[in-house]
Amino acid sequence: MIPVHRQPIESSVLAEVGYDQKRRLLEVKLVSGAIYQYLDVPAREFMALLAAESSGRYYNVSIKPNYDYRQL
Repeated sequence: MIPVHRQPIESSVLAEVGYDQKRRLLEVKLVSGAIYQYLDVPAREFMALLAAESSGRYYNVSIKPNYDYRQL
């Protein structure tokens, strides 16, 4: 599996986020250390996550309940 490059993010929920546009794969590392990959995520969702006033809130409301995922 090709790793997704993650970048640090200012959040009380998320530590790092990354996106692979070709695979439509969003990868998040939580502050707890858990890492999740969300499948078939449009690029606009990743951009909205980065632009959100609260990325943790956006993740919990718009990403987590709406996309299939796997824990790494």
